[in-house]
Amino acid sequence: MNTTNSSQCPFHASGMPSASSDPVPAAHPPGAWPPGPPSGLTGWGLLVHMARGLPAALTGWRQAYGDLVHLRMWPEHQLVVSDPALVRELLVSHHGAIVRWERGIEIFSYLQGNSVLIAEQEPWAAKRQALQPAFAPKSVKGFVATIAAAAGSAMERWQPGAAMPIESELTSLAMDVIMRMMFSGEIGGEAREMEAAVHQALVTGNAEMFWPASAPDWLPWKRHKRRVRGLLAGLIERQIGARLAMPQDDWPLDLLSRLLELHRADAAAWPLAAVRDECMTAFLAGHETTAASLSWWAWCMASHPEAQEKARQEVEAVLEGRIPDGEALPRLGYLAQTLNETMRLYPAAPILMSRRATRALTLGGWQIPARTMFMIPVFLMHQDARWFPEPQAFRPERFALDAPPIPRGAFMPFGTGPRVCLGQHLALAEMTVIAAMLLQRFALAKGEGQREPEAVLNISLRPKVPLKLVVRRVVRATNGGCADRAFKT
Repeated sequence: MNTTNSSQCPFHASGMPSASSDPVPAAHPPGAWPPGPPSGLTGWGLLVHMARGLPAALTGWRQAYGDLVHLRMWPEHQLVVSDPALVRELLVSHHGAIVRWERGIEIFSYLQGNSVLIAEQEPWAAKRQALQPAFAPKSVKGFVATIAAAAGSAMERWQPGAAMPIESELTSLAMDVIMRMMFSGEIGGEAREMEAAVHQALVTGNAEMFWPASAPDWLPWKRHKRRVRGLLAGLIERQIGARLAMPQDDWPLDLLSRLLELHRADAAAWPLAAVRDECMTAFLAGHETTAASLSWWAWCMASHPEAQEKARQEVEAVLEGRIPDGEALPRLGYLAQTLNETMRLYPAAPILMSRRATRALTLGGWQIPARTMFMIPVFLMHQDARWFPEPQAFRPERFALDAPPIPRGAFMPFGTGPRVCLGQHLALAEMTVIAAMLLQRFALAKGEGQREPEAVLNISLRPKVPLKLVVRRVVRATNGGCADRAFKT
């Protein structure tokens, strides 16, 4: 099997010292810190090193210092936590003692206001409780037909060729899916413009993470940032305005209608600004990570034709040429394994948003003072040889039912704890439907001499250069010849 070149992609690391397995009592005196790189006078050199290449910096520090690395960057103390047990201890056991990093929240709120992604403590809990039913497995099952309709419409327009822009096509498709689920509409001709706007927002936001404050947005060189927000906000506001102009009895059963019903039931708790914020978060988070994961999956399938063919045969056996429905998805076990292995190798969110301790706590035997920061690099756990032997290899069988158990917390593409991704069930269903329908219709292959894409972190993980693949239509023998595959409805 092909393996990823770790010198090319710093998201792959292995050979680390032993990890702790269970939370342990404090074993270190107050004031002591885990090992970490020398900080010098201010530690700001560490920040510069991170800004030049965060995944590579974290990989090197972990190799040198272990699963719990102390970074002293005045005025902060930060711990990089990459042991699954310690991550769960932090995010689950100490959930009530941590909040997300203020600077990160400030950057995200520029577009997403005070949505469920941004809010903390009681406001977050209230929003999460109100939104949870829309993303529960039962509700997600009802969206499968919508996902399939969007995928079928998109794939009918695909023009297979020697260098099809598969990443862009999958991103447009993911946008169309979330538009249909949120607004009962289609993305249409805005797809490419919105794709570029989202990419620019991610690049800008990622760069700002390394600065203590953002320059005022009215400055002339911030016009691109203002334009991006205007484009995305305009998309959302047009949909809300059009819905409010309709009689309520004519509202379709989609996510926007559910949010507006919350608004009309309690305008104080759910003002229109809150509806707008949740729509923006659903649009951005609802398509970006799915599109990124599907793009990397397409690369993995093109790079491993034997796995692609095995997944295609399963799809054929289960679906028998039909469009996938909610009942069929659980039976696509090997296809799910290929998706999980893709998310292990290329997690769409390789580093969770940093947390801050609101009070003193004990983690892995260390007594941690209040206001300490915590960084959680998911990619380091996903690429750890202790949990995933030969971690750079693409091996879907790691996730088979009869495979050796994976330690709890070692695989967490959607996070963990009370703030686990609200849309995880929807994302998995969407990826499975789109992947199955793609395999029914097309075969993916690398171009001649095509090298592995370089992975670049701009909040989400994407190929540095937009991914293109050779895409051929799948045909089957019919009466001794070949014909385009027919689909049953």
